[in-house]
Amino acid sequence: MISIQHEDFDLNHEYLQLRDCNDGDGAIVTFSGLVRDYNADGSVSGLFLEHYPGMTEKSLMDICVQARAKWPLGQIRIIHRIGQLNANEQIVFVGVTSAHRAAAFSAAEFIMDYLKTQAPIWKQEHSAKGPKWVEAKDSDVTAANKW
Repeated sequence: MISIQHEDFDLNHEYLQLRDCNDGDGAIVTFSGLVRDYNADGSVSGLFLEHYPGMTEKSLMDICVQARAKWPLGQIRIIHRIGQLNANEQIVFVGVTSAHRAAAFSAAEFIMDYLKTQAPIWKQEHSAKGPKWVEAKDSDVTAANKW
């Protein structure tokens, strides 16, 4: 399931949903990301995230289809927040179930690499130097290219 939302999410609730609906899978891998309070230029007070409704959900569903084609997966859960977020707030959740841990770990990493480099979600950092739109880092692109 895909959610693009302003509201925060509850990690425990999301984990329990994956566990309770996992069709007997033995592995659950989750990742949650926070808004960093720094970048290469110094401190960051927050982010403003926007997206193109409809396009974003379709794009994330496509990545789920690709992940399922690569690994035997049960449940996939992606939450990405939008709007104004302060430093250290939750921004993203990825949860994946599979019969075995290797597939679940790989699929979660694959999905996160996609979110960092190709998802139609735009991030604007806010700092004392003013707002600045963020592009994917070279290290993120390199990580995504391994797939």
